Amino acid sequence: VRGARRPNSPERTCSHSVCFFGPRAPVAVATMAAAPTFLSARARTLCASLRTRSGTSPHVSHAWARFQSGSSFVSTPYHLRFATVAKLHTQASSRLSCSTKHGRGAAGVRCAAVATDSAVLNEGVAKDAEFEEVRTRFAPSPTGNLHVGGARTALFNWLYARKLGGKFILRVEDTDTARSTRESEEAMLRDLAWLGLDYDEGPNKEGPYGPYRQSERGAIYRKYVDYLVEKDMAYPCFCTDEELTAMKEEAEELKIPPIYRGKWATATPEEVAAEMEKGTPFTYRFRVPKDQTVEIDDYIRGKVAWETNTLGDFIILRSNGMPVYNFCVTIDDALMRISHVIRAEEHLANTLRQALLYDALGLKRPEFAHVSLILAPDRSKLSKRHGATSVGQFNDLGYMNEAMLNFLALLGWNDGTEKEIFTVDELIEGFSLDRITKSPAVFDNVKLGWMNGEYLKAKPAEELRAMVGEQWKSSGLLTTASGELVEEMAELVVAGLERISDADEELRSMLDYPLEATLASDGGRKFVEAGAMDVLRRVAELHAEGALLPGIEEEGWKKWTKALGKELGVKGKHLFMPLRIAFSGRMAGPDLAALVQLLLKARADGDGDSVFAEAAGFVPLEQRLATLAQVCEEAAASEAD
Repeated sequence: VRGARRPNSPERTCSHSVCFFGPRAPVAVATMAAAPTFLSARARTLCASLRTRSGTSPHVSHAWARFQSGSSFVSTPYHLRFATVAKLHTQASSRLSCSTKHGRGAAGVRCAAVATDSAVLNEGVAKDAEFEEVRTRFAPSPTGNLHVGGARTALFNWLYARKLGGKFILRVEDTDTARSTRESEEAMLRDLAWLGLDYDEGPNKEGPYGPYRQSERGAIYRKYVDYLVEKDMAYPCFCTDEELTAMKEEAEELKIPPIYRGKWATATPEEVAAEMEKGTPFTYRFRVPKDQTVEIDDYIRGKVAWETNTLGDFIILRSNGMPVYNFCVTIDDALMRISHVIRAEEHLANTLRQALLYDALGLKRPEFAHVSLILAPDRSKLSKRHGATSVGQFNDLGYMNEAMLNFLALLGWNDGTEKEIFTVDELIEGFSLDRITKSPAVFDNVKLGWMNGEYLKAKPAEELRAMVGEQWKSSGLLTTASGELVEEMAELVVAGLERISDADEELRSMLDYPLEATLASDGGRKFVEAGAMDVLRRVAELHAEGALLPGIEEEGWKKWTKALGKELGVKGKHLFMPLRIAFSGRMAGPDLAALVQLLLKARADGDGDSVFAEAAGFVPLEQRLATLAQVCEEAAASEAD
């Protein structure tokens, strides 16, 4: 309220306002120039109204007595806290105190202390204006790991912003205080960084429209609740849970939409004041306009329309003072000037409420694009029972970030060709919203593995060998990630890898020696029955004679095996499979000649003592041949029996 003169400046006008702090225990503060005698008639009316409405509050009574006596308020030179109004909410207090003029229900009362239309509109893009630039956003809740569905949403927003030279915003929706954690937020930031999705504004990268955590934007939301209440577009609702449940059950019985039909939409100021005085918990509901059709033109879904009569007045502020999701999202997107909202189709139902809030605030709606869900191969909702579902898990499993990004981009989008392998620059250049499909995408782990393998193959050989060496060292299989022996082992496994982490199992299969298990298997018994033991015995005999390893080293593997086959009268698989079993203990694996050379090199290096960690389970060549000799002896004894 305005009207007081400063004593030393009669031509100036001092503003007198009512400020309230906290959703449940507001404090009313009057600002004055020096003494009550300078208050205008409106200010006196305000004080009188507060005195009347606030009952016997000792703070108000004391202040009122001093006001009546004309005493000077010197506790603060220019600011006087003249009333503490117990159990009154911000807008309930201001509406009841600032006017006696009633509109429709309690929300019809006006207060001069509330923000003006222009102040609200200046914080966002006006309804009839245009966005200055493309601004997209990813707004996750830090309540767990970054799911692949969320990662795809982030990617599509990032690609669209980068394609059009716009901004990509990261906003953390952490109003669920019971489940949101800073640890989850940090993990999400790591996952986005691993994917290469850098953001222009967000946590730790402040911009002009912060803060970028919803938990830090409470004052902003309260201001917009105030604005809607002042404009008679929202009102307090004191309905209990039992009353709301009864309304829902009645609607089900009558087969009508389960919308709010409580009395508080049309309650009088006196009815509201009575509940406030009792301290009854309440929410704020948005007043949904009747008999209207709300329509959006979705980039993916096309025209989508809703009838407002099927919605009913919905809550925007809970009784604990926390704003609800749809209200927060609308205010944040508007004030952050988000031009395009690209999100999962499960949010399509929220768009009606958000569109109504945009329109009520006179703010421009963004363009919407609702992307289909990601399903498991069995066409059910993708969940943990289908394996890894979070970005961090795929990182831990050894997938490359470039492959993951490529794979996510193709979950619901294509460039119109058969091409499947894209660089990041190619994705940016080719991405468009009109190429996103309506049908659900299927998360195919087989295809992801193939795609990751293609990216591995495209790596320079030296870089790929270095990656494998680092993997082995980080897994605790090797003591070093480099060296001639490490490089030769890496060369044996890289060709068939789909993931870098697969190299661990490949190395273990080269280093161990499961001879007995192999011979006892179905496949092993078939070769034994076909005469494989003759080859195994001859290898063991040559080693006992001291001729095996020198013969291989002097003649070379190819010449030596040819001579052995000629000696035993066998060739082809009846020669090479028994030899593989004899040296590797397995029926499958890398090139046998290369493996034998590797084992010989490890033998010359002291059986690889300086390279292999204990966890690798390395069985040296000498130990292998000793085991082979023992198995042959046992087989001979068994045959004799």
